[in-house]
Formats: sequence, C-alpha cells, structure tokens
Amino acid sequence: MDFEPTEDQLAVQETARDFATQEVLPQAAAIDRDHRHPKELVARMGELGFMGMTVPEKYGGAGFDAIAYVLAIEEISRACASTGVIMSVNNSLVCDPILKFGSEEQKHAYLAPLAAGTKLGCFALSEPEAGSDAAAQKTTAERDGSGWVINGIKNWITNGPVADTCLLFTMNDKAQGHKGITAFILPMDTKGVRTGPPDDKLGIRGSKSSQIMLDDVRLGDEMRLGEVGGGFRVALSTLDGGRVGIAAQALGIARAALEDSLAYAQQRRTFGKAIAEHQAIAWKLADMATEVDAARLLTLRAASMKDAKVPFGHAAAMAKLYASDVANRAAREAIQIFGGNGYVTEFPVERHFRDAKITEIYEGTSEIQRMVIAGYLAKGG
Repeated sequence: MDFEPTEDQLAVQETARDFATQEVLPQAAAIDRDHRHPKELVARMGELGFMGMTVPEKYGGAGFDAIAYVLAIEEISRACASTGVIMSVNNSLVCDPILKFGSEEQKHAYLAPLAAGTKLGCFALSEPEAGSDAAAQKTTAERDGSGWVINGIKNWITNGPVADTCLLFTMNDKAQGHKGITAFILPMDTKGVRTGPPDDKLGIRGSKSSQIMLDDVRLGDEMRLGEVGGGFRVALSTLDGGRVGIAAQALGIARAALEDSLAYAQQRRTFGKAIAEHQAIAWKLADMATEVDAARLLTLRAASMKDAKVPFGHAAAMAKLYASDVANRAAREAIQIFGGNGYVTEFPVERHFRDAKITEIYEGTSEIQRMVIAGYLAKGG
C-alpha cells in the first residue's frame, strides 16, 4: 500500500487544516456552549468545496477522492466535532446516495446545490422504534395515483432542523420486510413536513438534530430514489460510506485530545518538572499517539478501498469501531492528564470527552459494527 498522499490530497489537507485552525477552532467552544449551528462555517465549507467532496464537478462537487475527504474531515473535526459531522452527513449520507442511485434530473436538481453547499441535507432512517433495527420502519409510503402519501416520525436526524433536503426512508410494503422499504428525496419545505425542537445533547451541541414529523406528505414518483422496495439497499450502501466519515470524525476528536494533552503536559509542572516527563503521563501520551495512528491507517484503508470500488463494508466497520473506541479512550485520558482543569469548561478536553461518545452510537453502534465484521468473517473473510 502506498502511504504517500498525492499532491491533490495534500493540498486538500492543507486547505482544511488552515480553515480549521484559523476559522473553526476559535469558535468551537462558543458553538458548543451556545448550542449554535455554525451557519457561516457551513457556507465557507461550501465555498472551499468541502460539502460535496467526491461529487464530480458537473454536479456541483469538488471531484476529489475518498482519501482527500477523510483527510479534510479529520482536520475539521480536530477543531470542532459539530462542524465535522455537519460536513460528513451532507457528503456521505446525502450527496453520495443521490450520486449513486439518482436519476440525471435528480442529480442536477438536488445533488448540485447540496454538493455546492448552497443547500444542506439530512438522512432520515432512524425512528423512535427503529434505530439499529432499520428494517423495523413504521413510516409508510402509500401509492396515490402517480404519487405517494407519506406518514410517520423520524428520530435523531442530524441537520434535521436546518436542512433543505432530506433523504427519507419509508415502508411501502410491510409484508415484504426490508424488501418493502423505499427511499425518497424530500424537500423540507414540502407541505406536511414538521421538525421537533432540537435535541438537547451531551455533545456535538452545534450539530442540530431533531425529530421529523410527516403528516400526509405528498410526493410525486419522480422524487423516489432508486427502485420501489430498493430502499434498504440504498441505506446499507450509504451507511458503509458514512462510517468512513464518522471514523474520520472520531480520529479528529482523538487527535484533538492527544494534541491538547501533549501541549498541556509540556507546560504543566509538578515536583519540579513538566508532567510530560513523569512516566505515568508519558506512557499515556505514547499510547494515545500509537492508537491515533492505528485508527488513521484503518480509516485510510477503508477510504482507499472505496476509491478502488471494491467491497469495503467490513473495512469501514473496522475503522469506525476502532476509531470511535480510540476517541473515547483518548478523551478520557486527556481529562486525567489535565486533572482538575480537565473537568471544567475553561479547558477543551471536557468537550472532547462529550463529543467522542456519539461516535460509538450513530451510523451504527459499536455492537452493530462487530456484527458486520463477524458476518464478514463467517463468510470466509
């Protein structure tokens, strides 16, 4: 495997790092404290080409590969995990499936503004009683002449309160189980669409999420994404790519915890020397650095497999499983290194600790990732 990034990938990484350092990081604490959707940062990411990174230029995107995307997500998430996940959802969970399954008309009408960052997308699969068990959909889509009538409730929808476009999953035939799920492109200003109050969350507080209520929502058949009954395939394919994005987000959080801890340990002194010189702290830093690098390699492997257009679902699951575990462990150790200062909001590591947890839950819990990996092994690996 070639570990040397291309010139284009390095340019993306440098641009993302400059943006993250100069524009995102100075606002990260306030975004978290105020639970504020960083609208101006989202607009800037659109200008920089970060909202549709792997979408071809003819559809409004930047035309980069998945490795460049991972590098950018890591840099932005290192500064602010909320901003990172807004970017990740729009790229992985909305742009990618429309690019893969959409018609030419859908790509020009809906993908192009999403990829350009002039519109923002959300992905509505989860429901109050259908999280990891995605086939237990209760949102219904019923035929009505040449169109559809949709009713139901979606839960925990990232970007939901601020999105313009929703990738929506419905049950069109309950008797068919997962083969009865159909996906739609839903403009959020469609009559009958309502969003609940933003979720009051432990972490990623600048990333707005909410319920979406659908009351007799009428959509024409031209808004269907993919085949009737093909929605489960759309969802699984999309989540594979989404897990690569969340692995990169987790990697960014872990790196933030490491870098902040290292800087603090080098200036904080006890017993006549910097705490970084005490073996107990030095070994924590060594373990954190090793695990961050290992998580990065797993994430880049998954991205490179996606670019090579070979099956990468197991690699994505491994990357997300490990990177999310590393993020939580690094954030926990960061608080320990900061001591009492780690427990107060004046310092950043308590934010990293709160932000890290969600990476073990959304886009498939760690338990689901283990099921995916085990299933791959059972088939002969």
